Amino acid sequence: MEYSYPLLPEWSTAEMIDVVKFFEAIEQAYEKGIKREVMMAKYRRFKEIVPAQAEEKTLCRQFEQSSGYVAYRVIKEAKAHTDGTIIKMK
Repeated sequence: MEYSYPLLPEWSTAEMIDVVKFFEAIEQAYEKGIKREVMMAKYRRFKEIVPAQAEEKTLCRQFEQSSGYVAYRVIKEAKAHTDGTIIKMK
């Protein structure tokens, strides 16, 4: 993995760590699979840090361009299932 995560300088160190954990969860959904409830917890925390949808789309687009992983697809899949489900993207 030779790419960087999209981060904003106005975030605190803790917020940056949580955003990185969210993007790592997206990676995990593609590479190994992740429990739905874990993914949704990371997403809820991400939304606390990035409440604006436009900003969320911009950050996720930047992540997709550098990594090839589509956060929107993972979140959509997670929302469509119930707890206990493993989210595994193809």
